[in-house]
Amino acid sequence: MIRFGPAGIPLSCKGRTLRDGIEDVHNLGLNALEVQLLRTNMSERIADAEEVGKTPASIASELVIELLRDKSGKIEPVSDLSKPIKKGDTLVSLNCGVARSYPELVDLGNMAKEFDVKLSIHTPYYMDLISNDDICFRSMDAIRWAAVIANQLQAEIVTTHIGLYGDVSPRTGLNRVKTRLDSLSKWITKNKMNVKIGVENSGRQEVFGSVSEIASLSKSIKNVVPVINFARIHAREEGTLRETADFEKLIGGIRTLTKGSPIYSHFSGVEHGEGNEKRLTPIKKGDLRFEPLAECILDNEYDITIISSSPLLEHDAMYMKVILERLLAKRVAKEIKVTKKGG
Repeated sequence: MIRFGPAGIPLSCKGRTLRDGIEDVHNLGLNALEVQLLRTNMSERIADAEEVGKTPASIASELVIELLRDKSGKIEPVSDLSKPIKKGDTLVSLNCGVARSYPELVDLGNMAKEFDVKLSIHTPYYMDLISNDDICFRSMDAIRWAAVIANQLQAEIVTTHIGLYGDVSPRTGLNRVKTRLDSLSKWITKNKMNVKIGVENSGRQEVFGSVSEIASLSKSIKNVVPVINFARIHAREEGTLRETADFEKLIGGIRTLTKGSPIYSHFSGVEHGEGNEKRLTPIKKGDLRFEPLAECILDNEYDITIISSSPLLEHDAMYMKVILERLLAKRVAKEIKVTKKGG
């Protein structure tokens, strides 16, 4: 299955809710949508008496992401949304702009499934899983909350960046990231979520996320898979993705690490220099062409989702879909011609 979709609600969509976005993506003839979890605000309050005995997932007025419970004088988080609320619990709620409650998330997930629009989640773009600062632990929380939302939406992947190396070596950075992602992976398993953490490669030398680094994480951690951002690989490796064989070599080395899931990727144009991404661009304005990738996909019959991270969003998602369909039509016509000659 080959899927195309935008990184966010289509620019042409009149409404700005996820419900509007799903419907618009479907009407455009696309079949994937990456939900952008760009802003997350948390609030805490003590559970009301009428909420005691209910589960967090059953509260229709807000998105309760976690319970804080006093256990022998120590406050411990409760992440299992099927656990009933107890007297004295603190409810931690998330305001993210995606949905106001779990019933709404479930409804949106069912709607997307009915329209055959595959949903995924992208965490906030500024993330830090390397430093020992507070931002690191807030970033880990952001991945957890995104996983909860993804699970309710029936989305199978949460894509995230990792952050700057900062003042540590790449080796030290890799070891810290492995420890933190392993903790998140175990949390996902413990809570029985059908969600993968997708680590996206970066386009700059000072930012964690070379192909070898995301491959190492995916090899060693259960619920972690690679997310291929072709434009950023092209930039970081100084414009190496030019021919079909270049894409075959890249995907061939990564697709075994997807752990049974489709390959998940981003594509756009890119301006770059000296091994660094300057900015993402519309596909037609960069030196990264989609045609060789389309040929590679058809040659190998890859199961792949391609998200347009171009500034043109849905326009370039549809542009890629048209290119692939034209190439496929040419191949079919050629096969028919050969068959007729043979007959």
